[in-house]
Amino acid sequence: MFTVTREIENPLLSPNEKHPWEAAATFNWCPVKESALTHVLYRALSLPDLVDGQHRSVSVIGHASSKDGIHFTGRKPFIVPEYDFEKYGCEDPRVTKLGSKYYIFYTALSNYPFNADGIRVAMAVTKDFKKIEKKALVTPFNAKAMALFPAKIGKKIAALVTVNTDKPPAEICYVEFDNEDQITDPEFWKNWYTRIHDFALPLRRRDGDQIELGSPPIKTTEGWLVFYSHIQRYGMPGTTFGIEAVLLDLNDPRRILGRTKGSIMSAETFYEKVGLVPNIIFPSGALVKGSGAKSVVELYYGGADTHCAIARIPLDQLLNAIIPDGSKTCLKRSPKNPILIPRKDINWEARGVLNPATIDLNGSVHILYRAVDTDNVSTIGYARSADGINIDERADKPIYIPRADFERRGCEDPRLSKIGERIFMVYTGYDGNRPRVAITSISESDFLAKQWNWSPPEVISPDYADDKDACILPEKIQNGTGAHGKEYLILHRVSNNICGDFVPTLDFSKQKIDKCIDILAPRPGMWDGWKVGISAPPIKTKKGWLLIYHGVSTTPTYRIGAALLDLDDPTTVIARASLPILEPIMPYEREGGPVHNVVFPCGMVVRGDTLYIYYGGADYCSNVATAKIDDILNMFE
Repeated sequence: MFTVTREIENPLLSPNEKHPWEAAATFNWCPVKESALTHVLYRALSLPDLVDGQHRSVSVIGHASSKDGIHFTGRKPFIVPEYDFEKYGCEDPRVTKLGSKYYIFYTALSNYPFNADGIRVAMAVTKDFKKIEKKALVTPFNAKAMALFPAKIGKKIAALVTVNTDKPPAEICYVEFDNEDQITDPEFWKNWYTRIHDFALPLRRRDGDQIELGSPPIKTTEGWLVFYSHIQRYGMPGTTFGIEAVLLDLNDPRRILGRTKGSIMSAETFYEKVGLVPNIIFPSGALVKGSGAKSVVELYYGGADTHCAIARIPLDQLLNAIIPDGSKTCLKRSPKNPILIPRKDINWEARGVLNPATIDLNGSVHILYRAVDTDNVSTIGYARSADGINIDERADKPIYIPRADFERRGCEDPRLSKIGERIFMVYTGYDGNRPRVAITSISESDFLAKQWNWSPPEVISPDYADDKDACILPEKIQNGTGAHGKEYLILHRVSNNICGDFVPTLDFSKQKIDKCIDILAPRPGMWDGWKVGISAPPIKTKKGWLLIYHGVSTTPTYRIGAALLDLDDPTTVIARASLPILEPIMPYEREGGPVHNVVFPCGMVVRGDTLYIYYGGADYCSNVATAKIDDILNMFE
């Protein structure tokens, strides 16, 4: 697993009003290294002007360079419309060095208004980014987003190209050339196009989606690494742009070795959400910095069709996530799973024992789980495990039942926090109409004695909110407003987002949570693109508060993710893993209960250097998975 870290100085290139040729937008840039210098080529869009009797903007390809890879200077137009095949614009360059030459492929627009037949790939060749040695049209058909491999495959010049981008469905295809001249040979391309399906890489996930090549291929020890754009519901309401990665065989790039299981980035920041075309991130180039275990991929991308930005990904972690090898996952399921299943002869838990909360006291892990009866009403059951996996004790009756009108149809999904000498249970109270967050508590001594003297339940959330998935941080935190000193922080989910609220006391007879400081939101197009909710109270580590959460895709499938919150201000996210750390693949996670494809955590404990995560499977059973704390924290480096 890995995190994607955006450069703190993003966006690194933005429109420059002093340069009319790039005053409207600068985006979709591609880098190449020359000794200590990083050259970038990018699409630059002018402000509207009178062109051939029409008032419109024109795209050219700009050039800039940098010694530190962050601050780019010397911005100038480099590829501009000169010939009929590019008369109406030059867009979205990809550059690769092969031998002593830099090969630049770009989208050439030959007609206006734009249509598919006039959108094709063109090529420019340079040796020094000062002079263009050659310029020509490449494809005689609709295509864009083409890039050479930086080394020959066998004895062939090789490339990837996106075909039929404006006559979807598009295909990312592999192509080989005997020599440079063949790259611009119309007869070669006409013959190749008749066999396009022999060269297409099977990357589209479903009908209605669109794909487009992003970065030129990067050579790694495991294969050719390629980033590409995956667009869900292309051209329809809810169109979502994401970035994915694929690994191709070094000797036969038509063979896919592995790929990310979905998008690893979506539009989250202002420069990705706000611009000429909102909510777009588009990969267009990449470099590898460092060596060995410290190698990092710098992903160059465009934001909102307006800005240029960089994000960084640890190379080893990315490759481990792409290559399908279960031994490299940090979270391991217990072979004893499921550790709790319904006892069919006991009515109060006959339909499910799921979503377990946990607390480690007196050498035992105490498990409070949601139990669903034959009338679909939930209560809370109890079990105990000395080793955290094998069940040593299990109550014959529920230890907590509905007591108030707001929970008459069930008490669901508990989370536990020990504060002082009391144990607080935050749970979802359901009245048959709206879920709301509720709280109760019990003394530690009564809890251990199994004297279930719970305090009267109180509703935490306001009457109007659809609110659930809540917990209390186990220690007071300085309120970020600075107005009230240290206070308790309640994490909860309002609608589809994880929120936080500071409260001065844990007496909710006269107060409610109603501020909803936004902490973690769904990432459209990614595995957690529909909604997110917390698991157990975050654990304090040397790097920050470790938050394990569930995320739901539009499929819908429930998966488990990880994020790191700031130690001093847990409403601030330091880092967030791009891919889930656990997803439903086992039979007890995929089926058996009323909701399929669910892993839903509500509890976790730490023993030594090991984290135990307790989760429900398919809304039916309870399970446990373990990981080394450092393995999870290493994702956030």
